[in-house]
Amino acid sequence: MNGVTGLYLTPKERMQRALRYEPVDRLPTQINYTGAVGERLAAHFGVTQAELPRRLGNHLLRVDISHTPRLSADGRVAYDWWSVGWDTQEEGYFVRHSPLAETQNLDAFPWPDPHAPDLLRDAERIIAEDGGQHFVAPNFGFALFERAWTLRGFDTFLMDMATDPDYAGELLDRIVAIQEVLIGRFLALGVDGVYFGDDYGAQKSTLFSPRMWRALIKPRLERLFALVRAAGLPVILHSDGDIAPILPDLVEIGLTALNPVQPEVIDHAWLRANFGGRLAFYGGISTQTVLPHGSPDDVRAAVWAAARTLAPDGTGLIIAPSHRMMQDIPLENIQALLDAFAELEGDSWKL
Repeated sequence: MNGVTGLYLTPKERMQRALRYEPVDRLPTQINYTGAVGERLAAHFGVTQAELPRRLGNHLLRVDISHTPRLSADGRVAYDWWSVGWDTQEEGYFVRHSPLAETQNLDAFPWPDPHAPDLLRDAERIIAEDGGQHFVAPNFGFALFERAWTLRGFDTFLMDMATDPDYAGELLDRIVAIQEVLIGRFLALGVDGVYFGDDYGAQKSTLFSPRMWRALIKPRLERLFALVRAAGLPVILHSDGDIAPILPDLVEIGLTALNPVQPEVIDHAWLRANFGGRLAFYGGISTQTVLPHGSPDDVRAAVWAAARTLAPDGTGLIIAPSHRMMQDIPLENIQALLDAFAELEGDSWKL
């Protein structure tokens, strides 16, 4: 395949080459899933939860800080490292408690300590056990805007951005300072890139104006990206929704790969035509429509369509579901996804 036929690449090497728009022996793939789906898949394939990512053929290994959430007395709310309370009954993400919802006093808030000695304990172990086989990236989900609104409340923080941008900026700066320390610590561990999660889009538009994003989010996100790029490593960003108006800005500040490239909200052909060679793509298979509601044949067709459109020459794509798989996806469609992934080896699928 473009000079690599017969060469076996490790998952890490395949990911690295895809992110650089270099030829690969097969498209790298990734399947992420909720805890409930992980249990179901492990039982279905007869493997342990620890063995499941390898059984699914995953290339990306995401590592997190070591933190055990504190549970409410009734067990219905789990408090994360930032003291945000999450609903434990939801398969997805639902905030039950925003600790800054009733106050703007940032000095009185008990900010987490990014220098705490044991924060990277699990990441160190996972990296050592992997032995360099997979592409390892720390998971900075809810990295900036999302972290601010989880602390403050979604509607409240949007109002802050509109009516009190100085306060919104100060809150974002406090978050950036903590994330910068953590990024530095993960880079020192020898990770292969950094994965950020920060949703800026809704189904048909950005959540707020591009002008507001450029004023409040862009310069602070650039600070986080710069640490990674200075280390010579790729930056991956997960941002749901239609963020087409700010994609040039994201490329400008150093974005390497965009996730999840949802087919419902952003046109794949437009992405490749306008950003091919400058921005790699990660995702492409809908967890909103085809995976939960389509047939196995529909799933296979969606995989081939995404591969042919986003990577017509076999470069620049990590193909994956557009989000974590949830329990509404039938097992037969997951198997169809895996079968279609296996078909993407060689040249037969390319245009």
